[in-house]
Amino acid sequence: METRKIEVPIMAKLAAEGKKPEYLFWVGCAGAFDDRYKKVARAFTKILVHLKTDFAVLGTEESCTGDPARRAGNEMLFQMQALRNIEILNNYGVKKMLVICPHCFNIFKNEYPKLGGSYEVIHYTQFLKDHIDKGSLVIESELLREKVITYHDPCYLGRGNEIYDTPREVLDAIPSKKAEMHRNKRNALCCGAGGGQMFKEAEHGNKEVFIERTEDVLKTKADIVATACPFCMVMLTDGIKYKNKEEEIKNFDIAELVVQALEI
Repeated sequence: METRKIEVPIMAKLAAEGKKPEYLFWVGCAGAFDDRYKKVARAFTKILVHLKTDFAVLGTEESCTGDPARRAGNEMLFQMQALRNIEILNNYGVKKMLVICPHCFNIFKNEYPKLGGSYEVIHYTQFLKDHIDKGSLVIESELLREKVITYHDPCYLGRGNEIYDTPREVLDAIPSKKAEMHRNKRNALCCGAGGGQMFKEAEHGNKEVFIERTEDVLKTKADIVATACPFCMVMLTDGIKYKNKEEEIKNFDIAELVVQALEI
């Protein structure tokens, strides 16, 4: 497939031209710096361009939301990060935000308003579902028709914000077969990285959480485990490697699966 270069609008450049896009796409730390999750940020950007969405990114003005600092107990660092971000967002008059990370989604939606940052925060699966419902995003490709897909619920999207059906409805729009893990939705098992666990050594125990969750995935006999969170992607990819199942099952973000199915 031919790779086409996409020019991503920068908020500061648009502001200098007197323009204000409808959406700010918050890329997030993982989308900006993690080599694997950069592919997810690119995939969602392709979808935004495909849908002719009026959006922009902050570019070098974007910083961490402060979520990892707050979860790890460093409240002062969190507030410093948050207040800096809020000042930038409010200066640009941001009203709607698109995010690809559930941790960013949760903290912008539920914790920033207390510090003066109130926005309409939209997880990308909600955005995709809205376009599918409106008929502006139609997926007809047979590329994944014979693939079995199972979906892992991210904690900060599922139990944290009660978003269970939306990602599944996006996946249902992709012609393919589906399989649920026995622990799903409200009862889904964490990937093991949330609450700051991503950045610390494992605690004593008989088995790490990501191994237990990977075993849930493997029991479905799926070809693909779909994720919608950078933390979950890291942990489940590691779990698949640990189990030596890399040839049997792949881990893709929902945005990547939509791009594959759209063949864009």
